[in-house]
Amino acid sequence: MSINDATPADWDRLRKQAPAIDPTVDESMMKVYIDMSNEELTSYMFDDEEAAALALQEIDWSDEGSEEDVVNNPDHYNTGNVECIEAIEESMTPEAFRGYLKGNCMKYLWRMSYKGKAKEDTLKAQWYLNRLIETL
Repeated sequence: MSINDATPADWDRLRKQAPAIDPTVDESMMKVYIDMSNEELTSYMFDDEEAAALALQEIDWSDEGSEEDVVNNPDHYNTGNVECIEAIEESMTPEAFRGYLKGNCMKYLWRMSYKGKAKEDTLKAQWYLNRLIETL
């Protein structure tokens, strides 16, 4: 199913399966959210656990040849006087910003095995997760 084909009932079902992060949630709940996202990712990408394990073994986790810190301080997010993430945070409510961070975690984990930069995408997901934890 495409996201464009989702009905209101589909979205309601998804909200029940993967509720938004509660700002009062403790750190132990973060593991629950991470486990849920990993299970969801695996179920969409692979037919079974063995196929998932084989695919993860084939991913190139190296980051050879990279001089720019594309995870923690990418050049294209630091032009001008304000860093992009700070401007985004200031433009949103705290709850919306946490949703933005959660979405970026999911985005980078989702596409990590499709772009040929698995390690970089995984580290970016970790960066957003760490930022999310800081906001809680």
